[in-house]
Amino acid sequence: MTTSLPLLSRARRPSAAIEEKDVSEIKFNLNPGRNKLHTRSISQSSTDSYSSPSYTGSSSDEDEVNPRDKNQRNSKGSTDFCVKNIDNAAFGRREIEIAEQEMPGLIALRRRAENDKPLSGAKIIGCTHITAQTAVLVETLAALGASVRWAACNIYSTQNEVAAALAEAGFSIYAWKGETEEDFWWCIDKCINSEGWQPNMILDDGGDATHLMLKRYPAMFNMIKGIVEESVTGVHRLYQLSKSGKLTVPAMNVNDSVTKTKFDNLYSCRESILDALKRTTDVMFGGKQVIICGYGEVGKGCASALKGLGCNVLVAEIDPICALQACMDGFRVTRLEEVVKNIDILITCTGNKNVVTRNHMDKMKTGCIVCNMGHSNTEIDVGSLRTPDLTWEKVRSQVDHIIWPDGKRIILLAEGRLVNLSCSSVPSFVVSITSATQALALIELYNAPQGRYKQDVYLLPKKMDEYVASLHLPTFDAHLTELTDEQAKYLGLNKTGPFKPNYYRY
Repeated sequence: MTTSLPLLSRARRPSAAIEEKDVSEIKFNLNPGRNKLHTRSISQSSTDSYSSPSYTGSSSDEDEVNPRDKNQRNSKGSTDFCVKNIDNAAFGRREIEIAEQEMPGLIALRRRAENDKPLSGAKIIGCTHITAQTAVLVETLAALGASVRWAACNIYSTQNEVAAALAEAGFSIYAWKGETEEDFWWCIDKCINSEGWQPNMILDDGGDATHLMLKRYPAMFNMIKGIVEESVTGVHRLYQLSKSGKLTVPAMNVNDSVTKTKFDNLYSCRESILDALKRTTDVMFGGKQVIICGYGEVGKGCASALKGLGCNVLVAEIDPICALQACMDGFRVTRLEEVVKNIDILITCTGNKNVVTRNHMDKMKTGCIVCNMGHSNTEIDVGSLRTPDLTWEKVRSQVDHIIWPDGKRIILLAEGRLVNLSCSSVPSFVVSITSATQALALIELYNAPQGRYKQDVYLLPKKMDEYVASLHLPTFDAHLTELTDEQAKYLGLNKTGPFKPNYYRY
């Protein structure tokens, strides 16, 4: 396998922008034996850290000894990790083996490229969800020659057994389910700032590792060869950095690749939203009034799944094109404030902030389920619910009742964080598609000759998307039709692709 991939087309900057996290205001205490009084819940914003005296529980698992206060070693004697319980590694290894069976494309890429070691010398900081599927990606990158250090991009999505299995295998993993905000940033910092280990690549999901390195270690950041980002939130941050002249390294926008947008966002969410709602609430979908805020690919997947199970689905949108798509798909487009009193389930998937406010939740009927399918926890104003007049009651892991003085209660899932990865799982096959795209993007940026990429954000070419798709077709025993020379000439195409121009919308 050759390690040089086609030149990427430069991405257009979106006009929308989001606020960056102010990491400079976060107090770091890198001493594992820290004073626990310095920690606070990540669900509380930096501007509103008020904790209601009526709060009776949280959505995280039962508190035990913080992993930072444990002295753990793997079977090889290494201590360069911090996970919940290294003794659970065997269970995590079985989960990874199951995931491998449903990730044919990524395994095929590993087998094709491992002899060439296209990532030899690469030192990658990873900050993504740590699941069994991620573990397959981590081990694939290692098989291709990379050295990696990994932290979680979400405090609730880490599978503790999988993190333990990776630590046992010798990887530097700093993550566990139910981290505090201080834990979250401490873990990322431990991955970045390691004695005798200089990172040269970043694989990010949400931009947290990129943002922290730029803020706290600017000299180290300038030595990075490339950044690969897969989320809407992280991509927006990269465009902001590029626009302001602060992006000093090339970055690749994987989020807007066809294989990510269509398969991860649409097909994956179409299945995982149902799984998350069922696992947490045991809700019957038939006849329920559901509103979905945002009709992008994630919203389309959620709406399709819930409509198929008999829900009456409404859509809230700001974009007239997406709104027209929703109308043509048979959904009524309305404003949240017009229907909020009658809905049974509310799902946000906009990538924006304060989409659902306290005023909206004050008007909801008792029993309304509120959850978020977007990457960031900013869509639902959870901080406005932490007031003395409201009571938080833990129902089960990741499920809270928020109780009003008159007895009304709504059901909040995962404290407003990404509900499918916090409360259920995503299909391994879809993650294989996204992970293969990420791996190829890392290979391209790492091996690109000097000057190919400037200090900007780039999109993946169609050729790379098509290659990722081709890796997964054998699973379905799919056989592609081949163009004749005459047909290829008529269409003005190469017989081996790419088959669509960059402006083509799938």
